[in-house]
Amino acid sequence: MKSTIELSEKGGALASNKVFKVGIIGGGVAGSTVALKLSGLGIETMLFEANESLVSGPPICHLHAGGNLYRDISEQQCITLLEQSIETVRAYPHSVNRRPTVIAIPTSDSGEPSAILSRLDVLTAHYQSLVAQDPDNAVLGAPEDYYTLVSRKDMEALAQLPLPESPKTPQEWVIPVAHYMPHEKFKYPIVVVQEYGLSVFRLAATAALGLENSPHCELKLGHKVTDLVAENQGWTIQAQNVGGEVASQRVDYLINAAGFRTGIFDDIVAAPRKRWVEYKAAYVAHWPSKAGQWPEVIVHGERGTPQGMAQLTPYPQGFIQLHGMTQEITLFEGGLVKSDSETAYPPLPESMVVKADGGWEWSEIRERTSRAISHFANWLPAFEQAEVGGKPLCGAQQIPGDDPSLRAADASFEGERYARVELVKASSALQAANRILEQLEALHGVKLPAGWNTPTLSLTESLSEAQVVEKAKSLTALRGYPEALAIPFPVK
Repeated sequence: MKSTIELSEKGGALASNKVFKVGIIGGGVAGSTVALKLSGLGIETMLFEANESLVSGPPICHLHAGGNLYRDISEQQCITLLEQSIETVRAYPHSVNRRPTVIAIPTSDSGEPSAILSRLDVLTAHYQSLVAQDPDNAVLGAPEDYYTLVSRKDMEALAQLPLPESPKTPQEWVIPVAHYMPHEKFKYPIVVVQEYGLSVFRLAATAALGLENSPHCELKLGHKVTDLVAENQGWTIQAQNVGGEVASQRVDYLINAAGFRTGIFDDIVAAPRKRWVEYKAAYVAHWPSKAGQWPEVIVHGERGTPQGMAQLTPYPQGFIQLHGMTQEITLFEGGLVKSDSETAYPPLPESMVVKADGGWEWSEIRERTSRAISHFANWLPAFEQAEVGGKPLCGAQQIPGDDPSLRAADASFEGERYARVELVKASSALQAANRILEQLEALHGVKLPAGWNTPTLSLTESLSEAQVVEKAKSLTALRGYPEALAIPFPVK
């Protein structure tokens, strides 16, 4: 039975027998998380997604539990990313690949390991405080183990040990690195940090399973929103389905979670907004000769140069996801664009919009994946044997405001009935949902139960890992990716 929600005077008069409805544009990680949170609290929600499945945007692969991949962001952003990542693990536990990340600075780089050590201490102390507040926050392991330092001498000793089948300690996870990555190419100490992986396919599966069974969420897959019309105390959403039919839906509150296309709808409703949009791609390689269980490995470098950061993210069956922060690999010339006074939608080149929608040519897949493999092989020579493992994971991310280096962002508002979810990192989604709920409560009289802002999703917390993995496998088949990307890592 649908519950009624009384509105405050500030929110406007609404008949007490009328259901309060929220419309969400975009079923990526942002829109799907907000829909899970709202409908799980009994708020009537409609989710419009142009694609045939949820969460199919940018190449999510990493929690960013502390922002240690980025040397140039503020300490406060790192703390925010740590907090948001902990919430994400609690909300999407079956989406996490629980292995640490090794962060190394090559001798060719001007940076020094000491530059991030003080920040690591701040993050460790903050993690300890979060666990003290709530023991359920200890999702990244014991706080005292948040990071571990590995010296040159440690590396030499670890290289003499056999590869463990099931690594448990940070040192055991470093053994493959010590075996195969030349020690003289790095500055010391090397850092091992409890930054876990995030499976986009298991996250998508979790969202789909939760929303498909929600009595309070109407999923509109294959529906492209074409127009928005402001009505008295609400909005009319016009959407076209894959058959070309156009239908209108009335909602009381509108959430724009359209990812890099958010500016299109800002323009429609005349809500100016400064933002950047950046197109990126990650590549799927297959390394059949890979020995042992590998951690994620980050080799720092100056972004946008030929020596840009290299990132190796392991999956089962020898599959690897690769980033290389150079213009020839993950980044693209002309792929970082900003809005102007005329439009809130930065003009991303059409060729990149086509790629974001899956329109890659095989020749370019082969060329850029090969470059990514060669880039990482600079520090892992045996990796040169890897081969193309599938089509790229790609998309564009929006960055609100003036600073293109911003990495922690969530929600913003225009008036009382229009919100945007402006994620840069997937782990910010739950915080965005909570900020929207605060506005719904404050301005529209939506009654929220005690404990509503805990990092849980009632619609998905009873799901088993087996259910999520099975659904995730079906999504890899639907989208044409290796099934291994849906399987938990490390393999048990």
